[in-house]
Amino acid sequence: MDKCVHCGFCLPTCPSYVLLGQEMDSPRGRIYLMRAGVENRVGMQPSVVHHFDTCLGCMACETACPSGVKYAPLIEQTRAAIESQHPRPASERWFRRLLFSVLPYPARLRLLTIPLVIAGPFRRSPAFMKLLPKRLRAMLTLAPSASMADMKRETAELTAAQGSVRGRVGLVTGCVQRAFFGDVNQATARVLAAEGYEVRAPRSQGCCGALALHAGEDETARDFARALIATFEQADVDTIAVNAAGCGSAMKEYGHLLRNDPAWAERAAAFSRKVRDVTEILATCDPPRASRRSLPLKVAYHDACHLAHAQGVRAEPRKVLSSIPGVSVVPFEESEICCGSAGIFNLVQPEMASQLGKRKADNIARSSPDVVVTSNPGCILQIRSAAAEAGHGYRVMHIVELLDESMT
Repeated sequence: MDKCVHCGFCLPTCPSYVLLGQEMDSPRGRIYLMRAGVENRVGMQPSVVHHFDTCLGCMACETACPSGVKYAPLIEQTRAAIESQHPRPASERWFRRLLFSVLPYPARLRLLTIPLVIAGPFRRSPAFMKLLPKRLRAMLTLAPSASMADMKRETAELTAAQGSVRGRVGLVTGCVQRAFFGDVNQATARVLAAEGYEVRAPRSQGCCGALALHAGEDETARDFARALIATFEQADVDTIAVNAAGCGSAMKEYGHLLRNDPAWAERAAAFSRKVRDVTEILATCDPPRASRRSLPLKVAYHDACHLAHAQGVRAEPRKVLSSIPGVSVVPFEESEICCGSAGIFNLVQPEMASQLGKRKADNIARSSPDVVVTSNPGCILQIRSAAAEAGHGYRVMHIVELLDESMT
């Protein structure tokens, strides 16, 4: 907190401040509240907690800060204190409990395929959707199109490298990604294998803990982290590939998350040193081993916040896109502003998230792209939903899906 000089560089990059225009809904305002809490000048009354609930945790403020304030651990520790000390209303408490009893578990998520298939026709009826509570309406609006095939789709535990072996890569298949974006995981395995990597995707792996960590459920996050570390230690891989920005951000910080656990601190740090976003791995394949066919497309690349701001990975995805013949990357306004997905934010703060989603979808549309690519499942769902509601015709997909399309 002491590094913050209240200069205000963070204000125009903060999505909650851009929408609400309130000082306490900005990073420097929240840091002021954190300090006041530490000095016992304010307590955890609902009005104070509200200002932390409006934070998306996008970390754009870290990129903008000239003083090097590390906002991520500050907001994570504050949220952990809120969840352990602040008595939320019963409805809020049960809703959050429901989310964390389902979202981190792919098998439970897959069971949602049945009601999603049944609700499919009704989701296209504005009259029906208006009858639903706001949060349920938001969940149905964001939910992906589902089929019964999604319940069975899994990535192969071993995908052999093509040609000489560059190395062994462990693939994190995720939770929402594993349940509803199995195609992305399979494309990731194919693309890595085509570049000479043997890909191992242990079926026994579970959640990485990112959703829990970013929402203040730090003990739950630690439990998930320990289990994932143990799984990939047994997999015996050189590198751990992740294709979900939020997951990658959390996994690269396992060393910090488990720093006070003597039995796991060094194991966590060793794990984190192996973690790479899939685009970081592919960008090192220069020149690429696998051939690409031309895709004459205008592509808008959306920087997922936890890839660009939290991990500092910006050049690598663009380098990967440049390796596809015919692709031209088009810029768009406010590219640094979060799309509103932000973990569970679009479920617990649906109105703010909807405004940010519409803003993002409209800004992208003004550049007239054929395709929007990004590197996070939450961003895909958020932008796809907002674009469909606004009637924009562009496709929204994961960057590895476009690369895989050019290689087939």
